[in-house]
Amino acid sequence: MIVQKFWSAFMAQINKVANIFWQADPIAQMQYEYDRAVDELKEGRVGLEQYRGLVERVTRQVAANRAHVQKLEAETKAYLKAGDRATAAKFALELQKGKTDLAANEQQLQMHETAYNNNLRKIQHANSKLAELQQKIHKYDAELKMSAAEAEIAKLAESFDLNLTTDFGQIESVIQQKIDQNRGKVRVAADLSQKGIAEIDAEERMQAVLAEEALTSFEVELGLKSPETTRIAPATKDLGPAATDRPLDKQTN
Repeated sequence: MIVQKFWSAFMAQINKVANIFWQADPIAQMQYEYDRAVDELKEGRVGLEQYRGLVERVTRQVAANRAHVQKLEAETKAYLKAGDRATAAKFALELQKGKTDLAANEQQLQMHETAYNNNLRKIQHANSKLAELQQKIHKYDAELKMSAAEAEIAKLAESFDLNLTTDFGQIESVIQQKIDQNRGKVRVAADLSQKGIAEIDAEERMQAVLAEEALTSFEVELGLKSPETTRIAPATKDLGPAATDRPLDKQTN
């Protein structure tokens, strides 16, 4: 009882492994079954050829028996016409035996011919079925590959939705993050490049004012302008609020 249980469990595991290989590549399994059927059909054809040889041998034997019977009939008739009844009776007895053998051989030939024709039809039918099976194998192989390609395309289409839960979506998120970081670096660099621009602009404006005042003083010295009409800041005066504007305004008034 225990041995039977172990054997049943072992056979169950073997069957499980066989099913795994069976389902792993069904097209290969179908091709294997087709090749095995072709081999069996080849063996059947060899057997049929050998059987046909037997039929041909029986046919030749029947033809020989028929010729022998015809010869015995002719000889029996000839001896009867010649009045030799004893010899005619001898040939008549042999003719009777020959006809019996001929009937038996013809019956055997008919049986062999029927068996041969039946086996021939079976092999021809098997050939047509094998051709259909080969077409099915090619069809299923193409359909299986096409369905696998469609499944991959569907999987890619799902990934190309760029959902954050997919690999493509996560990759895109990482790329966008790096792009944002790079743009942030560029913005910081641009903002830092503006540092000190206001001081530089103020200094340039101050230099422009000082240059204008120096030019105006030079024009007064040359007499091109009168001091009364020209507002010239003292040399030691810095650029502050226009405190001297009011006396000048009063002088002008």
